[in-house]
Amino acid sequence: MSQTIKLFLLLTTFAILGCKQQAPSLVRVDTFMVRSSSMQKTIPNTVILPANYDAQKSGFPVLYLLHGAGGTYKDWITTVPALKKYADQYQIIIACPDGANTSWYFDSPIDSTMQYETYVAKELVAALDKEYKTKIGRDGRAISGLSMGGHGAFYLAFRHPEVWGAAGSMSGGLDIRPFPDNWDIAKRLGTYADSPEVWNENTVINMVDGLKEKNLKLIFDCGTEDFFYEVNKNMQQKLVEANIPHEFIEQAGAHNWAYWANAIKAQLVFFDVFFKRG
Repeated sequence: MSQTIKLFLLLTTFAILGCKQQAPSLVRVDTFMVRSSSMQKTIPNTVILPANYDAQKSGFPVLYLLHGAGGTYKDWITTVPALKKYADQYQIIIACPDGANTSWYFDSPIDSTMQYETYVAKELVAALDKEYKTKIGRDGRAISGLSMGGHGAFYLAFRHPEVWGAAGSMSGGLDIRPFPDNWDIAKRLGTYADSPEVWNENTVINMVDGLKEKNLKLIFDCGTEDFFYEVNKNMQQKLVEANIPHEFIEQAGAHNWAYWANAIKAQLVFFDVFFKRG
């Protein structure tokens, strides 16, 4: 074998080894199981980690992303796989908890197996901070969601501003009272006819007056063909009247994944600014 051929093979081998050593890490998607003491059961959650997660020593900001009624913790990553790219692009962890189909992320006063406010705001956050390299504190946490999850994200952030510093909603059911017979809400709070005060206390639109000192960064949007469009417009008006800073986006669209896959892009830009400010 000539010296030229030997040299070529040697250089080729080094090049191949170099490529292997420099191959980029992949975004990781975990199913993170968390034991809920409040409900005495173990709950699955999707956790999306950026590609450089293992190499970076400092903590990553976390976006908690909630699913809608009838959904599960798998919905977001299954239907919008681009979330893996977004986690890497924005250098964040995305956590998608399971909301038990129609929990509405309440602590139900009538069903001890539905304590999802406690689960997400306390048990999941604590478990995630313990297991993963997260940026601890409200400046490193945001929460958003679609439909039931849009209500849930605002509900949880409004009630726990010490946990989250920013919140979003996509096509959220931001006033549950016009829908007394839908999506199992009555199974969580009791019927509206029997317990109007409970519904009034737990509908997001009635929590606006308590936001003035909480310094939450808010973004929400809704399609003009969505059945939640009017309650979102009402929410915007109430925020304006209360002089609460917020961003509201209305655009053509219905209550579907095509809308939410697009809406999450604008919300991620908003949360990226929030995380970098913090």
